[in-house]
Amino acid sequence: MSAPLRTHAAWRVLDGFGGSKRAWSRSVAPRTTDEMAAVFAAARAEGMQVSFRGAGRSYGDASLNSGQLSIDGRAMRRILSFDAKTGVIEAEGGVSIAEIWRHTLPQGWWPAVVPGTMFPTMGGCVGMNIHGKNCFKAGPFGDHVLELDLLTASGDKKTLSRTQEPELFRAVIGGLGLLGAVTRVKLHLKHVYSGRLKVRPLVSRNLAHMFDQFAERTSTSDYLVGWVDCFGSGDALGRGLVHQSHHFAEGEDPKGHETLALSKQELPGAIMGFPKSLLWLPMSLFANDQGARFVNAVKYALPEPVSNDGTYLDSHAGFSFLLDYVPDWRLMYGRDGFIQVQLFVPDATARDAFAEALRVCQKRNVISYLGVFKRHKPDDFLLSHGLDGWSLALDFKVPRDAQRLWDCARDLTRIVLEAGGTYYPAKDQVVDAESFAKAFGPRYDQFRDMRRQMDPSALFANDQARRLGLA
Repeated sequence: MSAPLRTHAAWRVLDGFGGSKRAWSRSVAPRTTDEMAAVFAAARAEGMQVSFRGAGRSYGDASLNSGQLSIDGRAMRRILSFDAKTGVIEAEGGVSIAEIWRHTLPQGWWPAVVPGTMFPTMGGCVGMNIHGKNCFKAGPFGDHVLELDLLTASGDKKTLSRTQEPELFRAVIGGLGLLGAVTRVKLHLKHVYSGRLKVRPLVSRNLAHMFDQFAERTSTSDYLVGWVDCFGSGDALGRGLVHQSHHFAEGEDPKGHETLALSKQELPGAIMGFPKSLLWLPMSLFANDQGARFVNAVKYALPEPVSNDGTYLDSHAGFSFLLDYVPDWRLMYGRDGFIQVQLFVPDATARDAFAEALRVCQKRNVISYLGVFKRHKPDDFLLSHGLDGWSLALDFKVPRDAQRLWDCARDLTRIVLEAGGTYYPAKDQVVDAESFAKAFGPRYDQFRDMRRQMDPSALFANDQARRLGLA
């Protein structure tokens, strides 16, 4: 890392996971904290701003840094320690969710919170404070972080926890990578006694029914997630399916120990004999209004087969990582890709806000091909999206006449703001700085003050931070 960045760091085209945002930037992959500190110093000397990128799973521009320097954190991916008695693991920031559970599940430990894909890194999960299908119960990823190491703009190494510089700890988690590099994470996992979950699918007649089903079942569920058919209208507005899931108690699953084996968690290599690596090609035939309407209607009419008690068994990986079943599934949306808008709205206003959102999309003829519904609980991280409320994630293919999509996205941003909600930067690429600042209120100002204190020369930045007024 002694060579100047202008010769050492190659130019690359990087994209957001949705494929609708791309940026030219230099890229470098330091292997140690000392190498990373040297990169910071070299970037400052050359007048470059630095951003962090792990697996690149943020949907929009969060990991892009146009014309500047992107640090690929995946070269720092060692698992440093694991205590199978306590379920505490320490890993470098570039270690992925997949590498964590593959290391720990055979001994009965699973990450307490995982997103819909197993590839995000520890640094990315911390920076975005990701959540999962159990967010109503387990909270976000940050609730299970015991300690982390932060490499600051000045090259200092800080260890943070709830007792050691707690304010900075709460700002770094969900801090979008703008306060420094997360180089080590100490994480508490969940003890599990089986590699399987018991899943109950439930048909929801409409959005109101889905809210009611969640309200009835949150206290007795380990996971809850809803799929919404965004083409439904009238009495069927927001119809869909809910999946309720439970962990097995100790001794409850007679095959519990053997199902903890990694071989029992592998996702299938083919679906109905078709290689998964190519499955995105036939899927692209359905990435249009007619195709999505057909798929949604079939999914609603023909839910998963179940046993006599109305449940079926699924592996942890199979239930958690639906987005990983089809490699490169995002390619089905075509050259212009897709965006996701995820609405986070308080409990008191969510029913009206989500119904309005679905109607606005239909009115503008910009209908989401995939809607995902979750319940959340609040947390104490400074810039976190978490709240006592609900989220509705909407995937939109970018159409040729993209202006109608951007107009619709502005409407959805307004609906969230008027409902008193928040925004989730891991998925966002449409929110404007004014709306973001209003949504977070004093917390936005506190974060900006802390950012100026930690990084007075504004070394750390990315395209999203500039758009949101944070850089």
